[in-house]
Amino acid sequence: MSNQGSNERFWENFHGPNMGYIEEQYEQYTNDPSAVDPTLKEMFDEHGAPDWMAGDTSVKTNGAVSPTDKDISKVTSAIKLVEAIRRHGHLQANIYAVGSYDRPTTNLLDLETYGLKEKDLEEMPAEWVWPDSPLKLQNALQVVNTLKERYAGTISFEFGHVYNEDERKWLQEKVDTGSFRVSLSNEEKKQLLRRLAAVEGFENFLGKTFVAQKRFSIEGLDVMVPMLDHIIQLASGDKIKNIMMGMAHRGRLNVLAHILGKPYERIFSEFHHSPDKELVPSEGSTGINYGWTGDVKYHFGARREIENGQQSATRVTLSHNPSHLEYVNPVVEGFTRAAQDDRSEPGYAQMDKDEAFGLLIHGDAAFIGEGVVAETLNMSDLPGYRTGGTVHIIANNLVGFTTNRKHGRSTRYASDLAKGFEIPIVHVNADDPVACLSAMALSYEYRQKFHKDFLIDLVGYRRFGHNEMDEPRATQPRLYSEIDEHPTAAAVYEKTLQEESIVEDGTLDDMKEKVEEELREIYNNMDEHEATAADVKDRPSGVERPLDEIETAVDLERLRGLNEGLLKRPEGFNGFKKLEKILQRRGKMLEEGQKVDWATAEALAFASILEDGRPIRITGQDTERGTFAHRHMVLHDVETGETYCPLHGLEQANASFDIHNSPLSEAGVIGFEYGYSVQAPETLVLWEAQFGDFANAGQVIFDQFISAGRAKWGEKSNMIFLLPHGYEGQGPEHSSARLERFLQMGAENNWTVANVTSSAQYFHLLRRQAAISDREEARPLVLMSPKSLLRNQRVAVEGTHFSEGKFQPIMRQPGLTKEDDKAREKVKTLLLGSGKIMVEIEDTVENADQSFETIDAVRIEQIYPFPEKRLAEILETYPNLEELVWVQEEPQNMGSWYFVEGILHKLLKGDQIHRYVGRPHRASPSVGEPNIHKTEQNRIIHEALQMSKGGNSNEGN
Repeated sequence: MSNQGSNERFWENFHGPNMGYIEEQYEQYTNDPSAVDPTLKEMFDEHGAPDWMAGDTSVKTNGAVSPTDKDISKVTSAIKLVEAIRRHGHLQANIYAVGSYDRPTTNLLDLETYGLKEKDLEEMPAEWVWPDSPLKLQNALQVVNTLKERYAGTISFEFGHVYNEDERKWLQEKVDTGSFRVSLSNEEKKQLLRRLAAVEGFENFLGKTFVAQKRFSIEGLDVMVPMLDHIIQLASGDKIKNIMMGMAHRGRLNVLAHILGKPYERIFSEFHHSPDKELVPSEGSTGINYGWTGDVKYHFGARREIENGQQSATRVTLSHNPSHLEYVNPVVEGFTRAAQDDRSEPGYAQMDKDEAFGLLIHGDAAFIGEGVVAETLNMSDLPGYRTGGTVHIIANNLVGFTTNRKHGRSTRYASDLAKGFEIPIVHVNADDPVACLSAMALSYEYRQKFHKDFLIDLVGYRRFGHNEMDEPRATQPRLYSEIDEHPTAAAVYEKTLQEESIVEDGTLDDMKEKVEEELREIYNNMDEHEATAADVKDRPSGVERPLDEIETAVDLERLRGLNEGLLKRPEGFNGFKKLEKILQRRGKMLEEGQKVDWATAEALAFASILEDGRPIRITGQDTERGTFAHRHMVLHDVETGETYCPLHGLEQANASFDIHNSPLSEAGVIGFEYGYSVQAPETLVLWEAQFGDFANAGQVIFDQFISAGRAKWGEKSNMIFLLPHGYEGQGPEHSSARLERFLQMGAENNWTVANVTSSAQYFHLLRRQAAISDREEARPLVLMSPKSLLRNQRVAVEGTHFSEGKFQPIMRQPGLTKEDDKAREKVKTLLLGSGKIMVEIEDTVENADQSFETIDAVRIEQIYPFPEKRLAEILETYPNLEELVWVQEEPQNMGSWYFVEGILHKLLKGDQIHRYVGRPHRASPSVGEPNIHKTEQNRIIHEALQMSKGGNSNEGN
């Protein structure tokens, strides 16, 4: 279809001097398109040569003379000004309700900067500077003023950093045309005012009723509630099934009440201590089951079902959030991905981006200040972590607790971090509710169209201090003198509606009075009773149950069939020959007289779990191959580079298997996987650290979510953490997974901590963990996984260990175990320990030229919960036992010693003693010199076995 006619009409807009200018620019364009202004290049790209240049270019329309250099300069300058407004309009935009005095000045939007005067623009046709204007504008001055309204009003934009041409053009068209703006009827405007009155009235009621109690008021960012109303309404209209929300404390109670439907009386009761207010059941939020210890009221989340059709509903979930505010971000992303994934078929889980989306509300100081935000943003377009676009809102109250902006960030805006991820940014004044709703509408439409993140910088203020007991005027006197004189968002909007003759004077007062009456009536009708001292609730019975009775054995023939399937390859697949040769050896490991190594045991466990219909997801740095080149779960074709996962081609599989190499992130990825495990409880989720103590970088997630999440919030997870651990002379960061930290946090069966020494033990432990998925017994597993032991034949065991038995929290030590009563009568010392050091003791005993009649040993494979009852039974079999010796390779102030010392002490009888053998107290987990390490390790083993000294350590032991 020809567009010749439209081109001719387009060039009719140019007259006089401008024709000469356009001719000159077009000649430059034909020689080098990049030599002309981008706007002109775009014009020539679309419309080609001016139609008059096809004829006699010496003829001048209307008798005009050739343009002067001055004329050309004016047009060029005007075009630059127009582009500056689009790109830099936010620098002069009216986005600050208060505090604009602290704003850096700019002259990028001033006419003088471009050598222009209003008269110059008045004499210039609008089409020269805005050829595709959707409006009938007469001249360039009208263009400049119109675009300033669009780009530098109470809402402004930054999307020049978005490099995708289609996205950037779409965004510019939306802003240029104003088509994204929300249009409200008069009745809808009244409803919006009523909503703002409810938000403000709720905060006022709490402030008067519960004086000086923390509530982290929303006041100054009141419009956040109508904004959430709007995006939920849009999503519900599109029948999106899940909206996953995360937010900090600011405004949380208001959001719980008005967005999640948490009953007012429930919130009021949480403010009381004694006398208590008894909760009156009420319709609304479905809630999230709380744990037995509970949490402060502004940490809790909730769920709500919003009907969007006869058989359809949108579920809004607000995640529980600790005071480590931004760490909820990756957790919510994990929720979202889990809700999007279909895990019912073999292969990778099938993701539907429109099943759910994430909505994260950040603090301005925290967004730029907390590294976990950057980790989360970096995951936004990675295959294993993308969620099809998250809507971010910065609840910008201009100050971080008592820290001013200039002390809290090195950037102009808190939102600038998002630019590095090409996320479009909207800055909007929280006092203009319609602009705020428009920003929300744009963010949702962009997310749905491009499935990428979008950020709204909601610029408001904080009417009171960081909390209601804080006095902000001591640290921000100028800002708060302005806030004290500033009307509320509802009052500002009421004035706007009065000017539009939509409401009368006093309307807002009437609305707020009704809110006050409703809340007062609810509060007064709550039942009061004298409450006894608060007590911890009873733990669910499933939490109390041990896991020892769970059967995990798999028939040997079934295992052989699975093993055979794992060795099949697609037709034409060209595997790496050296690797394939190694993998093919696995085919014989289940034969009689052969042994199954760690990697094969893991593959068989995964395969059998998939056959049982349990989905699996495993991620971590280099997890596809395995840090120690042992897993090889994703194979690469040496000719095409295509990949193949043997578990995806397994005929027996009845569920998905997701495996992804993670970004170089711990806190973000651990949080994501935890969120996934909570949202998809039927899935076995594993995270593997590259080295165990890399989990340090995710300590907040372990502390606040994984170890305590169920006790605080009732949040169940059966996630597995594989933390490579073992002293091999590789230095402090590659030895210890900081076992002591997980043991210190072990309580109330909150997780299992294990350090196993057999491939079959690992197999049974994985299957046990899968068996408790989505059950009351569910709990995470922290496993000190091996490094050198991955290929140690002492860890490999025969196939019958997989087809018989189950996980053993305590194992007899090979090589030392006394099998009969007579031999046990001679035992005076019982060695206890876990992990690699016990394998090394086994090796030493086998190669020693002395007997160890007075020494026996057992391995503690599960350290928490400690198998105290079983150990007591074992101790009863040694009638002449004199001492228990705990052996560990970690320093004395690390590892298990301080955890087990008290337990062992309780088990002693008569004159029996217990003592420690290992490294002394150390500040660092290990030495960095391999030779010193070897000397240390020999000393520990020889001392435990009461052999002659293994050598003196250079550490001065």
